[in-house]
Amino acid sequence: MWCTALGRALGRTGPVCATTVPASTALVSIPYRIGTMKLALWQTVGFPADVAANLAALASTATAAAAAGAALVLCPECWLCGYNIGAAVTTLAESADGASAQRIAAIARQYQIAIAYGYVERDAASASIYNSVQVIGADGAVLSRYRKTHLFGADERCAYRAGDRFAPPFEFAGFKVGLLICYDVEYPEAVRSLALMGADVVLIPTALTDEYAAVPQFIVPARSIENQLYIAYCNHAGVENGMRFLGGSCLTGMDGKALAAAGAGEALIIGEISRRAQQQAAKTYPYHTDRRPELYGLLTTAR
Repeated sequence: MWCTALGRALGRTGPVCATTVPASTALVSIPYRIGTMKLALWQTVGFPADVAANLAALASTATAAAAAGAALVLCPECWLCGYNIGAAVTTLAESADGASAQRIAAIARQYQIAIAYGYVERDAASASIYNSVQVIGADGAVLSRYRKTHLFGADERCAYRAGDRFAPPFEFAGFKVGLLICYDVEYPEAVRSLALMGADVVLIPTALTDEYAAVPQFIVPARSIENQLYIAYCNHAGVENGMRFLGGSCLTGMDGKALAAAGAGEALIIGEISRRAQQQAAKTYPYHTDRRPELYGLLTTAR
C-alpha cells in the first residue's frame, strides 16, 4: 500500500497518509506535465521546541513527497519550532535567512522539491517577532515570504506583531501562488485580495484546534468556490503541550471538493492541481467576470 510505503520512508511503523495518488505510484518519480502540479501537505505532530528534530523529519518527508512527484511540500503554521510553546517563541525565533532557512534550502536542493514552511520570524532590523511562512524553491532560493496579518486571540497578539500587507502571488510551475496563514482564510477579503492579484492557488499553513472543524469543512471550500482558486490548507496533528489539533488538512478545488484530505492523525497527502480544470470551472462559476466592485466600498471601511 502507498500509505505503508510512505510510512517506511518516514521511519514510521504504520500508515501515515491519506492521498489521491494511486498505490502503484508510491515512491516512484512522476514526470511533470505542463499545466498540472502535484502538491504535498504534511500534517504532522512535530517536535515542540526541537528545531533540529523537525528539520530531520523534514528531510524524510521531502524524500517521500519528491518520490511521489510533488513539486512542493507545505508544512503547518509555526512548524519549525512548534505552535503552543509559550515564551519559547522568543528564544527560538529566527531571521528569514537564518540557520534553519539555510538547512531547509539544502534539503530543497537535495531532493529537488520546493518547501513552504511556517516559522517564528525575528526581523533582523527591528527585532520584532512575526508568525511567518517562507517558500524556498528546489534550487534553494527564496520564492516568497509572508507575515500573518490576522492574529488570533490574546496569546498570538501578545507573542507576535501583525504583518501589514499581503505578499504578491509568485510564479511557480506555471501557477501563481499566494500565501496566507491560518486565521487569515476566515476573512473573505484576504483570499479575495490574492485572487484579484491573480493567484491560482493559495498555500495556508494552519494550527487549528478541534473546536473549529467548520473551517476546513465549510469555510475553506467556500473560499475556493467564490474565488475560483485552489487552497492547500495544512494543519498540525495530535496534541502539543495540552493543545489538541484538529488535523483535517485538505487541498480543495474550484467546486469546493477535496482533491486530497487527511483525517486527525499524521499524514502526507498529495493532490494534483490543473490549469485546465480551473479554466473549465470558471465557466460554471463566473464570479470574477460578474463582480460589481462599485457596490463593495463598505468592505474596506473601518468600523
